[in-house]
Formats: sequence, C-alpha cells, structure tokens
Amino acid sequence: MNVIFKSANWDTIHETRAPSLQLRAKRCFAAAILCASTLFLLYRYSRLWQGSPLLWTTPEDRFVEFQECSIKNLLSTELKFLDSASPLPLDEFVQRRTRLAEALVADHVDAFVVEPGYTFQYYNNISQKDWEVWEPEERPFLMLVQPQVDLTTGTVNAITKFLAPSFEVERVKMLGMPFKEDIAIVPWEEHWNPYETLRRSWTQYPVTEEEVTDERYAPKIMVDEEMRDFIQRGLGENGFDVVGLGGEVERVKQTKSPMEIEIIRAVNTGTVEAVRAMRECMYPGLTENQVMEVLDNTLRAAGMEPFFDIVLFDEDASNPHGGTDGSKALEAQTFVLIDVGAHLFGYSSDICRTFFPPFFPKPTPSSFSALPLGIQEKLRVWAIVFEAQTQSMQAMHAGSAAATVDIAARKVITDAGYGTAFTHRVGHGIGIKAHESPYLNKGNLNVTLRVGMTFTSEPGVYLVDKFGVRHEDILLVKEDGEPEILTGKRASGPWDP
Repeated sequence: MNVIFKSANWDTIHETRAPSLQLRAKRCFAAAILCASTLFLLYRYSRLWQGSPLLWTTPEDRFVEFQECSIKNLLSTELKFLDSASPLPLDEFVQRRTRLAEALVADHVDAFVVEPGYTFQYYNNISQKDWEVWEPEERPFLMLVQPQVDLTTGTVNAITKFLAPSFEVERVKMLGMPFKEDIAIVPWEEHWNPYETLRRSWTQYPVTEEEVTDERYAPKIMVDEEMRDFIQRGLGENGFDVVGLGGEVERVKQTKSPMEIEIIRAVNTGTVEAVRAMRECMYPGLTENQVMEVLDNTLRAAGMEPFFDIVLFDEDASNPHGGTDGSKALEAQTFVLIDVGAHLFGYSSDICRTFFPPFFPKPTPSSFSALPLGIQEKLRVWAIVFEAQTQSMQAMHAGSAAATVDIAARKVITDAGYGTAFTHRVGHGIGIKAHESPYLNKGNLNVTLRVGMTFTSEPGVYLVDKFGVRHEDILLVKEDGEPEILTGKRASGPWDP
C-alpha cells in the first residue's frame, strides 16, 4: 500500500494553532499505518533470519528457504562425520598392488590386466574419466600387474607396466599415478597390433614366434568384468590365455582396508545426515524433483558429490527404482522413500530411508486403532521391513554364506504375508562402486563372507498402486558378532529416519 501525505495537510500546520479533530484523526490514521508496516517488516525479516517459513511469500521464495534450511541443518552438525576420513596416500596403492601380486601367485595366474575404470582406479587412482573425459575409445590403454617372487625369502612384489599408444606416452607420465618409481610403458604405434606388441614384450628376453603362437607358452592373464570384449578377444587371439575374475584376486578389492572403511563410514553417515536435515524442512506441495534437487545441493554443501538420487512418494515407490516423472506433490500422509548415493574421496554411499513428512503428527500408541487403515498398513509394513533388516544383520558374520543374509530377511517378510512384494536381493558389496561383489541373494551359496567386507542391507516391500518401503544401511563384517553399522545409526521409526 502506498500512502502519500501532502505537505498542505501535514507540514503547514502552525504550532500555535490547535489541531482540528479532522487533522488529529488523519495523524492517528497515518501513525497506525506506519506502525503496522514497521511491525510487518520486522516480523517478516525476523522470520527470515531465523530460517522459518514466511506467512506471505512466493513459491520460489519458499523453495529457496527450504534449501537454505536443509543446508543449515546439515552444517549445524559441524560435519563431524567427516573427521575420520582422508584422501588415500601413495602407500595405500602400493599395498593394494602387493596384495594383488600375492593373490595372483595363490591363484596361479601370471598377470592381472585392466583398462581405465573402477578397478583401474582402485589400484592406480585413475578413473576412466581421468583418462578419457569424452568416452572410452578404441585404442587400448592397459595396466598389467605381475607378481615377482623372491625365491630366497618368498616375498612377493608387484611389477606394474602399461600398454599405451605411442603418442599418449607423455600424457600417461603426467597422470600422477601413485608409484614410488618411474613407471614402465610399452608403447605401440597406430599401425601395429597392440596385443601382439604386448605379447612380444612380456619378458626381458626376446619372445620367439613359436612362443607367440603355441598355446603351451601362453601367459595366463586375469581380467575383470569392466574389460571390454574386443580387448579380451584381442588378447586371446595374440598369445594370451584369458580368464575371468575370481579367487583370491577378486577378494582383494572386496576386503576393505582401515582407511577405506573410514571413508565409507564418512560418506554413508553423511548421506543419512543429509536426508535427516532435509526432512525437517519439508512442507506440503513439494514435488519429488524439488526434494531431489535440495537433497543433492545439501550433500554438495558438505563436500560430497551425489551421483544418483531416487525420491518417490507413495504409489510411485511401489516400483523400487521409480520411473515416474517426479511431479507428484507431497501431502501430510505421504510415505516418502529416498534412495541416494554420493561420492567422497572416490568412495560411494548408498542408503535408503522411508518416512512421513515432519508436518504429519506422530500418533500415540493408544490412537493407532483410530488411524485410517491406509496409515495403519504403512506403519505395519515399515516395522516388518525393519525387522527383516535386523534379521539380515544377525545373519551377517564371517564364515557364513552370502545367501544366508538374504534368506534371513526374506523369511521375515514372507512370514508376514508380503513375500511376493519383496522383489529384489537384500544387498550387495559397496566401495569405490556403489554395487560391487559379493551379492547378497538367496542363490549365492558358494561365496563366504570375510572380515573387512562391506555390504548394504536393503530389504523392501512394494505394494502396487499403494506405496513402497525400503530400509538401507551399510554394514562391515567383523571377526565376531554382528556387523558394524557404517551409516551412523539406523532409522528408529517413520518419524525418525
């Protein structure tokens, strides 16, 4: 409201003249407007300073306040969950390659060969994007790790070399890979066969034509699932005996070091804390996409980089990984399912929480029977899935089969009458990749859990056209007893995720 006071009515009044009744009324009216305007502005900005929603604001303003509230809540924790994590030192990678060499000896394999990807990153701190920001190309750039055994002491060392296009040799040297010594590179020209070049340089002495073509002399090399088919075929057609990942070699990356465990703990605990911080600020009308955007930015504010974020409301969550367009709006009785992952120092989080928004009051136990039947079912399923997760944890200990963890969780859900609505495995390994082996499904009877392995436990129930519930935490297999929780603490209810 714009109020204009004309000088003729205000400033030209003589001090000696008694104000008229009409003039006093005008003055009172103006003072009232001024007072009301001042109080409004004071109220409005005091609410803004306190981070509280304003009574009169645009949808855009309210969304900004939502994000500011979420970030403020997370930062108020002082990010103590990050204290134990730090970037990995050079010695960590040296130790990994040594463990790999020892595993190669145990598995009777001559070398492990990888191209840029997650496994390359694990042993060498270089990801696929570090090597090629655009896309994986057709020119092979390979890392080879070979064991060298000291026959006197029995000590095993790792000998590492790289196969690289000749024009890329200098760039390879500039990657800053974690080695104490100069790296060895086998260059190949564009008109050469790179795999034959590698075979002929396999040993320090010249390789004869017979050794290249005779299968009796073929070095046995192991590759993992990230090695592209045309490279595997090229190696196999040029004098190598190529075998898939397995045995002790596979278990090197599955078993986490103390430094890895602390990073995994930090990023997963931080991701859970971000969800909790964001939930406190939610309000009616938010869409799934808006919640996802704010959660991602909240994670970034703590130095974590989100790489996936699934936000699903009610019936949208009956499909475990969504598929809808993210436009569904939040209401008081909405069941919210959030499955989200972020990276920190190259390691992944992968957690899931299911909860009610903060503006839906928590009922007392005595009022449960008075709740709508739909809410009662949500509460009942939430508790069933939580108990399934509890049983999966009790089954996760060193020496047990991977399948037993899934079976334990599945029994709880099946006995409760929702067996057909638990549509996926109970969990998977986690580390540099969000999904790593071993996989916790009821058919994985031949894989034994070992101390230092890290897993998700994420049972769920999905009721089509109604809602979905999933709880996901990260667990560390211990020498004795139940696993250690690496997500800080589990959810304790639909109002306390």
